[in-house]
Amino acid sequence: MGSRKQFSPEFKREAGQLLESGSRPASAIARELGIARNQLYKWQTELRARGAGAFPGSAARKERTTEIARLKRELARVTEERDILKKAARYFATESR
Repeated sequence: MGSRKQFSPEFKREAGQLLESGSRPASAIARELGIARNQLYKWQTELRARGAGAFPGSAARKERTTEIARLKRELARVTEERDILKKAARYFATESR
């Protein structure tokens, strides 16, 4: 099995901009860069959709993963607090009868 090629965000941006310029056909650009033509179109679509935020790289992925972990911990804490309050409300509702 071959491993997937990894391309830097800068490489992807420049490739997408080359295609966007329209100076050469996509197949020629893809051949020069050593990538598939459809990959070039995907990068162009990503650039159009996200602009400067396209291709965030592994640092941004790590930040998202860290943020997700923090939010999961917070959700667990808030859920526990809610459950405690529900139990207390039931307890006091039966005490007042």
